[in-house]
Amino acid sequence: MTRSDGYLLDNRQSEAGERFDAFATLFDPTTFRHFESFGIGSGWRCWEVGAGGTSVVSWLAKKVGPTGRVMATDIDTSRVAAAARPPVEVRVHDVGTEAPPGEGFDLVHARLVLVHVPDRERALRSMVAALRPGGRLLVEDADPALQPLVCPDEYGPDQQLANRLRQGFWKLLADRGADLSYGRRLPRLLREAGLQRVQADACFPMTSPACDALESATIRQIRDQLVSAGLATDEEVDRHLSNVASGAMDLATAPMISAWGRKA
Repeated sequence: MTRSDGYLLDNRQSEAGERFDAFATLFDPTTFRHFESFGIGSGWRCWEVGAGGTSVVSWLAKKVGPTGRVMATDIDTSRVAAAARPPVEVRVHDVGTEAPPGEGFDLVHARLVLVHVPDRERALRSMVAALRPGGRLLVEDADPALQPLVCPDEYGPDQQLANRLRQGFWKLLADRGADLSYGRRLPRLLREAGLQRVQADACFPMTSPACDALESATIRQIRDQLVSAGLATDEEVDRHLSNVASGAMDLATAPMISAWGRKA
Protein backbone atom coordinates (compact mmCIF):
# COMPACT_ATOMS: atom_id res chain seq x y z
CA MET A 1 0.00 0.00 0.00
CA THR A 2 2.60 2.48 1.13
CA ARG A 3 6.26 2.35 1.97
CA SER A 4 5.57 3.47 5.54
CA ASP A 5 7.52 1.25 7.94
CA GLY A 6 4.41 0.99 10.07
CA TYR A 7 2.24 -0.98 7.63
CA LEU A 8 0.53 -3.67 9.66
CA LEU A 9 -0.55 -6.20 7.01
CA ASP A 10 2.57 -7.14 5.06
CA ASN A 11 1.85 -8.89 1.74
CA ARG A 12 4.77 -11.27 2.33
CA GLN A 13 3.33 -12.79 5.48
CA SER A 14 1.86 -16.25 5.03
CA GLU A 15 -1.63 -15.12 6.07
CA ALA A 16 -1.78 -12.44 3.37
CA GLY A 17 -2.74 -14.94 0.68
CA GLU A 18 -5.63 -16.18 2.82
CA ARG A 19 -6.82 -12.61 3.33
CA PHE A 20 -6.67 -11.87 -0.42
CA ASP A 21 -8.69 -15.01 -1.14
CA ALA A 22 -11.31 -13.99 1.42
CA PHE A 23 -11.48 -10.45 0.03
CA ALA A 24 -12.01 -11.90 -3.45
CA THR A 25 -14.91 -14.05 -2.27
CA LEU A 26 -16.51 -11.25 -0.27
CA PHE A 27 -15.98 -8.24 -2.53
CA ASP A 28 -15.19 -9.31 -6.11
CA PRO A 29 -18.88 -9.61 -7.07
CA THR A 30 -19.48 -5.99 -6.05
CA THR A 31 -16.34 -4.73 -7.77
CA PHE A 32 -17.03 -6.61 -10.99
CA ARG A 33 -20.64 -5.42 -11.04
CA HIS A 34 -19.40 -1.84 -11.06
CA PHE A 35 -16.85 -2.58 -13.78
CA GLU A 36 -19.57 -4.11 -15.94
CA SER A 37 -21.77 -1.05 -15.45
CA PHE A 38 -18.97 1.10 -16.89
CA GLY A 39 -19.09 -0.91 -20.11
CA ILE A 40 -15.56 -2.32 -19.82
CA GLY A 41 -14.49 -4.24 -22.88
CA SER A 42 -11.83 -5.06 -25.42
CA GLY A 43 -9.00 -2.57 -25.75
CA TRP A 44 -9.52 -0.77 -22.42
CA ARG A 45 -6.51 0.58 -20.54
CA CYS A 46 -6.80 -0.08 -16.80
CA TRP A 47 -4.72 0.73 -13.73
CA GLU A 48 -5.23 -1.49 -10.69
CA VAL A 49 -3.77 0.39 -7.71
CA GLY A 50 -2.43 -1.65 -4.79
CA ALA A 51 -3.11 -4.88 -6.64
CA GLY A 52 -1.86 -7.20 -3.90
CA GLY A 53 -3.75 -10.33 -4.99
CA THR A 54 -4.58 -11.57 -8.47
CA SER A 55 -8.36 -11.93 -8.77
CA VAL A 56 -9.20 -8.41 -9.96
CA VAL A 57 -6.19 -8.17 -12.26
CA SER A 58 -7.02 -11.52 -13.87
CA TRP A 59 -10.65 -10.52 -14.40
CA LEU A 60 -9.63 -7.23 -16.00
CA ALA A 61 -7.14 -8.97 -18.28
CA LYS A 62 -9.85 -11.24 -19.66
CA LYS A 63 -12.17 -8.30 -20.26
CA VAL A 64 -9.70 -6.02 -22.07
CA GLY A 65 -8.17 -8.81 -24.15
CA PRO A 66 -4.93 -8.75 -26.10
CA THR A 67 -5.52 -5.23 -27.42
CA GLY A 68 -5.99 -3.81 -23.92
CA ARG A 69 -3.65 -3.11 -21.06
CA VAL A 70 -3.79 -3.74 -17.31
CA MET A 71 -1.22 -1.92 -15.19
CA ALA A 72 -1.00 -3.59 -11.76
CA THR A 73 0.95 -1.67 -9.13
CA ASP A 74 1.80 -2.13 -5.47
CA ILE A 75 4.77 -1.58 -3.19
CA ASP A 76 5.04 -5.38 -2.94
CA THR A 77 4.22 -7.07 -6.24
CA SER A 78 5.47 -10.56 -5.33
CA ARG A 79 2.06 -12.21 -5.46
CA VAL A 80 0.61 -10.51 -8.51
CA ALA A 81 3.86 -10.70 -10.50
CA ALA A 82 4.02 -14.47 -10.17
CA ALA A 83 0.70 -14.84 -12.01
CA ALA A 84 1.00 -11.94 -14.48
CA ARG A 85 0.68 -12.58 -18.21
CA PRO A 86 0.05 -10.15 -21.09
CA PRO A 87 -1.83 -7.83 -21.25
CA VAL A 88 -0.89 -7.36 -17.57
CA GLU A 89 2.12 -5.22 -16.71
CA VAL A 90 3.29 -5.25 -13.09
CA ARG A 91 5.20 -2.37 -11.57
CA VAL A 92 6.45 -1.57 -8.07
CA HIS A 93 4.86 1.77 -7.25
CA ASP A 94 3.77 3.82 -4.22
CA VAL A 95 0.59 5.71 -5.12
CA GLY A 96 1.02 8.01 -2.13
CA THR A 97 4.44 9.36 -3.10
CA GLU A 98 5.06 8.72 -6.80
CA ALA A 99 3.68 10.09 -10.06
CA PRO A 100 1.17 7.91 -11.93
CA PRO A 101 2.73 5.02 -13.88
CA GLY A 102 1.05 6.25 -17.06
CA GLU A 103 -1.85 8.30 -18.36
CA GLY A 104 -4.89 7.97 -20.56
CA PHE A 105 -6.42 5.12 -18.57
CA ASP A 106 -10.05 4.23 -19.24
CA LEU A 107 -10.40 2.82 -15.73
CA VAL A 108 -8.50 3.34 -12.47
CA HIS A 109 -9.44 1.22 -9.48
CA ALA A 110 -8.26 0.88 -5.87
CA ARG A 111 -9.84 -1.43 -3.30
CA LEU A 112 -8.98 -1.32 0.40
CA VAL A 113 -5.89 0.75 -0.37
CA LEU A 114 -6.28 4.46 0.32
CA VAL A 115 -7.41 3.97 3.91
CA HIS A 116 -3.82 2.88 4.61
CA VAL A 117 -2.01 5.55 2.57
CA PRO A 118 -0.72 8.48 4.66
CA ASP A 119 -1.05 11.03 1.84
CA ARG A 120 -4.49 9.97 0.59
CA GLU A 121 -5.14 13.35 -1.00
CA ARG A 122 -2.08 13.09 -3.21
CA ALA A 123 -2.90 9.50 -4.09
CA LEU A 124 -6.43 10.41 -5.16
CA ARG A 125 -5.17 13.32 -7.27
CA SER A 126 -2.69 10.99 -8.92
CA MET A 127 -5.40 8.50 -9.81
CA VAL A 128 -7.66 11.19 -11.28
CA ALA A 129 -4.77 12.68 -13.27
CA ALA A 130 -4.08 9.30 -14.86
CA LEU A 131 -7.58 9.06 -16.36
CA ARG A 132 -8.36 9.98 -19.93
CA PRO A 133 -11.26 12.42 -20.48
CA GLY A 134 -14.37 10.34 -19.86
CA GLY A 135 -12.41 7.71 -17.93
CA ARG A 136 -13.84 6.11 -14.79
CA LEU A 137 -12.44 6.01 -11.27
CA LEU A 138 -13.71 3.43 -8.78
CA VAL A 139 -12.43 3.69 -5.20
CA GLU A 140 -13.55 1.13 -2.64
CA ASP A 141 -12.55 1.46 0.99
CA ALA A 142 -13.62 0.24 4.38
CA ASP A 143 -15.24 2.46 6.98
CA PRO A 144 -14.80 0.66 10.31
CA ALA A 145 -16.06 3.65 12.25
CA LEU A 146 -19.50 3.15 10.66
CA GLN A 147 -19.71 -0.38 12.07
CA PRO A 148 -16.71 -1.35 14.22
CA LEU A 149 -17.87 -4.75 15.48
CA VAL A 150 -16.87 -8.14 14.15
CA CYS A 151 -19.86 -9.57 16.08
CA PRO A 152 -22.76 -7.13 15.72
CA ASP A 153 -24.88 -9.53 17.78
CA GLU A 154 -22.83 -9.30 20.98
CA TYR A 155 -24.84 -11.72 23.08
CA GLY A 156 -22.16 -13.57 25.04
CA PRO A 157 -18.56 -13.60 26.32
CA ASP A 158 -17.15 -15.12 23.11
CA GLN A 159 -18.68 -12.33 21.04
CA GLN A 160 -17.46 -9.73 23.53
CA LEU A 161 -13.93 -11.11 23.25
CA ALA A 162 -14.13 -11.04 19.45
CA ASN A 163 -15.21 -7.40 19.50
CA ARG A 164 -12.46 -6.48 21.95
CA LEU A 165 -9.85 -8.04 19.67
CA ARG A 166 -11.39 -6.19 16.72
CA GLN A 167 -11.09 -2.93 18.66
CA GLY A 168 -7.43 -3.79 19.18
CA PHE A 169 -7.03 -4.29 15.44
CA TRP A 170 -8.58 -0.90 14.71
CA LYS A 171 -6.27 0.71 17.28
CA LEU A 172 -3.20 -0.84 15.67
CA LEU A 173 -4.31 0.45 12.27
CA ALA A 174 -5.13 3.93 13.55
CA ASP A 175 -1.79 4.15 15.34
CA ARG A 176 -0.14 3.51 11.97
CA GLY A 177 -2.05 6.31 10.26
CA ALA A 178 -5.10 4.48 8.84
CA ASP A 179 -8.23 6.62 8.52
CA LEU A 180 -11.04 4.49 9.92
CA SER A 181 -13.80 6.82 8.68
CA TYR A 182 -12.44 7.36 5.18
CA GLY A 183 -15.00 5.38 3.23
CA ARG A 184 -17.96 7.64 3.98
CA ARG A 185 -16.11 10.68 2.58
CA LEU A 186 -15.36 9.15 -0.79
CA PRO A 187 -18.35 10.61 -2.70
CA ARG A 188 -17.48 14.14 -1.60
CA LEU A 189 -13.78 13.63 -2.25
CA LEU A 190 -14.43 12.38 -5.78
CA ARG A 191 -16.60 15.40 -6.52
CA GLU A 192 -13.98 17.75 -5.08
CA ALA A 193 -11.40 16.06 -7.32
CA GLY A 194 -13.46 17.19 -10.33
CA LEU A 195 -15.23 13.96 -11.21
CA GLN A 196 -18.76 13.98 -12.55
CA ARG A 197 -21.74 11.66 -12.12
CA VAL A 198 -20.43 10.53 -8.74
CA GLN A 199 -22.35 7.70 -7.08
CA ALA A 200 -21.70 5.32 -4.21
CA ASP A 201 -23.00 2.22 -2.47
CA ALA A 202 -21.91 -0.07 0.35
CA CYS A 203 -21.23 -3.78 0.84
CA PHE A 204 -21.55 -5.28 4.33
CA PRO A 205 -20.83 -9.04 4.35
CA MET A 206 -21.95 -10.99 7.39
CA THR A 207 -22.01 -14.63 8.45
CA SER A 208 -20.17 -16.61 5.79
CA PRO A 209 -17.18 -18.97 5.57
CA ALA A 210 -15.24 -16.14 3.92
CA CYS A 211 -15.89 -13.86 6.91
CA ASP A 212 -14.55 -16.62 9.16
CA ALA A 213 -11.49 -17.13 6.96
CA LEU A 214 -10.75 -13.41 6.87
CA GLU A 215 -11.04 -13.07 10.64
CA SER A 216 -8.81 -16.06 11.31
CA ALA A 217 -6.11 -14.93 8.89
CA THR A 218 -6.19 -11.34 10.15
CA ILE A 219 -5.93 -12.26 13.83
CA ARG A 220 -3.10 -14.70 13.14
CA GLN A 221 -1.29 -12.08 11.08
CA ILE A 222 -1.48 -9.39 13.80
CA ARG A 223 -1.23 -11.71 16.80
CA ASP A 224 2.23 -10.60 17.89
CA GLN A 225 1.29 -6.92 17.65
CA LEU A 226 -1.90 -7.43 19.67
CA VAL A 227 -0.01 -9.21 22.44
CA SER A 228 3.01 -6.90 22.50
CA ALA A 229 0.75 -3.85 22.68
CA GLY A 230 -1.12 -5.32 25.64
CA LEU A 231 -4.38 -5.48 23.70
CA ALA A 232 -4.78 -9.24 24.16
CA THR A 233 -3.09 -12.24 25.71
CA ASP A 234 -1.95 -15.33 23.83
CA GLU A 235 -4.64 -17.30 25.65
CA GLU A 236 -7.35 -14.89 24.49
CA VAL A 237 -6.13 -15.07 20.90
CA ASP A 238 -6.11 -18.87 21.02
CA ARG A 239 -9.62 -18.91 22.47
CA HIS A 240 -10.92 -16.56 19.80
CA LEU A 241 -9.33 -18.52 16.97
CA SER A 242 -10.90 -21.70 18.35
CA ASN A 243 -14.29 -19.97 18.48
CA VAL A 244 -13.93 -18.84 14.86
CA ALA A 245 -12.89 -22.32 13.74
CA SER A 246 -16.03 -23.78 15.32
CA GLY A 247 -18.14 -22.01 12.69
CA ALA A 248 -20.65 -20.88 15.32
CA MET A 249 -19.71 -17.19 15.30
CA ASP A 250 -21.78 -14.72 13.28
CA LEU A 251 -18.91 -12.58 12.00
CA ALA A 252 -19.06 -9.44 9.90
CA THR A 253 -16.63 -7.20 8.06
CA ALA A 254 -16.47 -3.43 8.20
CA PRO A 255 -18.70 -1.88 5.53
CA MET A 256 -16.91 -1.34 2.22
CA ILE A 257 -17.94 1.87 0.48
CA SER A 258 -17.68 1.91 -3.31
CA ALA A 259 -17.63 5.35 -4.93
CA TRP A 260 -17.22 6.06 -8.62
CA GLY A 261 -17.23 8.93 -11.03
CA ARG A 262 -16.24 10.05 -14.50
CA LYS A 263 -13.54 12.50 -15.55
CA ALA A 264 -14.92 15.47 -17.49
